[in-house]
Amino acid sequence: MNEATMPVLIGCAQVTDRQNPEDAHTPLELMVQVARSAALDAGPGQALLECLDTVVAVGLTVDSPESDSGARGMVRNVPGAVCKALGIAPPKQFYTHTGGNTPQMLVNRFSEKVAQQEASAVLLVGAEALHTMIARLKKGLSLDEWVDASGDEPEMLGDSRAAATAHEMAYGIQTPATTYPLFENALRAKYGLSMDEHRRKLGELYQRFNAVAAQNPLSWFPTERSAAEISEVSDSNRYVGFPYTKYLNSIIQVNMGAAVILTSVARARELGVDESRMVFLHGCGDANDIWNVTERVNYHSSPAIRTLGQKAFTMAGKSVDDMDYFDIYSCFPSAVQIACDELGIAHDDPRGLTVTGGLPYFGGPGNNYVMHSIATMMDVLRNNPGKFGLLNANGWFVTKHSLGIYSTTPPTGDWQRENPADYQQAILDETHPGFTEQPNGRATIETYTVLHGRAGVERALVIGRLEDGTRFLAETPNDEPTLERMKAQDMLGATGSVVAGAGKSLFTPDF
Repeated sequence: MNEATMPVLIGCAQVTDRQNPEDAHTPLELMVQVARSAALDAGPGQALLECLDTVVAVGLTVDSPESDSGARGMVRNVPGAVCKALGIAPPKQFYTHTGGNTPQMLVNRFSEKVAQQEASAVLLVGAEALHTMIARLKKGLSLDEWVDASGDEPEMLGDSRAAATAHEMAYGIQTPATTYPLFENALRAKYGLSMDEHRRKLGELYQRFNAVAAQNPLSWFPTERSAAEISEVSDSNRYVGFPYTKYLNSIIQVNMGAAVILTSVARARELGVDESRMVFLHGCGDANDIWNVTERVNYHSSPAIRTLGQKAFTMAGKSVDDMDYFDIYSCFPSAVQIACDELGIAHDDPRGLTVTGGLPYFGGPGNNYVMHSIATMMDVLRNNPGKFGLLNANGWFVTKHSLGIYSTTPPTGDWQRENPADYQQAILDETHPGFTEQPNGRATIETYTVLHGRAGVERALVIGRLEDGTRFLAETPNDEPTLERMKAQDMLGATGSVVAGAGKSLFTPDF
């Protein structure tokens, strides 16, 4: 092992801020707190912060182009503001575009930078305080202290493409709670389950996540719930996007922050970092599925995750059977099931599928959840030397993916990952159906969901196929009998007629 070019994670920290809105911290304050704590976790503390040459801040949810928040751009230069508060001035400072894959993507990218000696000490940090922000607004409290207009616009990292096409956005496809149920109903057909069997499966799957969160002191929702409480509709657990109830949805309104620090082994030794703090990235990969949801191969698989698993296991010289711990990205159950299927992990694997408790129960702090996943995995592996852990990260709608395999055991040989560009195009070239924005004629339902608001059922969204196989998006008539019937009976493969409209197309089922 060449210690000068071997990347290693040396520090991590997390915080969950449950203070009342008057006293709770801003996102910047949370980032500064976890950055300092991560440096102390590594050992050197301030001395480590002062030798950083790179700081990357994960994009805030309010800064997403899809956000309708008036808080967008409230902090003009997030990484610059973090560095200023830490009293440091690293030459490289970055901010990231939207994507839940971001933290693992950053670890992969900057591990490579360290291996190529283009970076020597890197802080990756993020936080969300949406719970506090919303609570303060409801109470009429000022957000003036959250504003920082200083500095220049930051240099950006990540994929800046919009979440969806204008046509998809007309149907709400840019919203995760609208889109992931489409994958879930397609999975029900793949598994050959009845609607009742499927509902029980979802409850059992996420009850295992919930049980971990209930024992995690950092969890935003540490309440333990039964499988039935999670998957069945009740006064406190309404449908959001059928078949998902509220307890099956990621929760973004949290106050949480996390950070990790990586460097080379040689630099870590110069700083006096103890070997017991070192966690190595053995295998990794980054790839996208076909970008637009309407153009996917299908709604029950992910060629990108399948490819990443192959690349990461090959790089690590390991297989899925060699893994001791997992944290499978869990914004919604369909993301978990698809990732497990592609990686060869049973949905009820006795090793467990999460070390945190998952986004609906541990908490889903925007783009930064996986930073918590990595930090938690680091602590688990430090307490279990020689074991291996795998985690995956997912952005948008089973769209952007990153994967990492970790252990305290140092890799043998040089650290080198395959360039993601070398395998990305093959994923995009997979055969997929054509799509039309102007469908007319007889058609069948490929997948669907029935969407709800707080007052009840609102509309149904259909992805269907014309008789020639061309795919389309449509809504159904929004009368309550139609919408309720679409929840009561399995509509997968159901026939009907579709007519293109000026704004949206209308699919009328044959019942």
